[in-house]
Amino acid sequence: MRKLWIGIVILILFNACKSNTKTALPILGYKTPVTKTVNGKTVTDTEYATISPFKFVNQYADTITQKNLDGKIYVADFFFTTCPSICPVMHRNMLNVYKEFKNDDNFRIISHTIDPKYDTVPVLKRYADKLGIAGNTWWLLHGEKGDTYKIAKSYLQSVSEKNPKGEYIHDGFFILIDKQKRLRGTYEGTDPAEVTKLIADIKTLKAEPDQIAAK
Repeated sequence: MRKLWIGIVILILFNACKSNTKTALPILGYKTPVTKTVNGKTVTDTEYATISPFKFVNQYADTITQKNLDGKIYVADFFFTTCPSICPVMHRNMLNVYKEFKNDDNFRIISHTIDPKYDTVPVLKRYADKLGIAGNTWWLLHGEKGDTYKIAKSYLQSVSEKNPKGEYIHDGFFILIDKQKRLRGTYEGTDPAEVTKLIADIKTLKAEPDQIAAK
């Protein structure tokens, strides 16, 4: 009987330790082997793709570059304000992310418009007001179409004009980026369950040692 109780206690402790262990999120995107010398020995490390430098303007007419996101975990997506289908659903779901982290200065959301001709800065500001977002947690970004389409490739996203009339199409994913500007997860923006997972993964990412250490 004593051995049985010991076995039960060990099993309980094992399961408790197991349940408290958080698995690090994967690093997505392209990777390149890099050979370098460490302590006189040649070692091969992995270099992961990062988000390319950019320069856009937000709904407050402030210039935003990749440097504004230094030391921050963030979520990115692509949209346009007149989108009749997935964009309204995506941003209603993104509000849950915004509300969860709006008081965290080390977190941001950036939404790139793919229709800069119509989505001027004043239009983006009205859109933000309608959503009920304020402050600097969530930026709606305007820029040249070519620059926006180029940066979409860094996020492994597809955006384009469907036809000469200017009807736009785009992927509906939310992309999670870490402080080193590496891709750490993609989530279907129209699926509430995926957005719930995104919120949980942001918390997991924030607890990773290299994210805590990064400034």
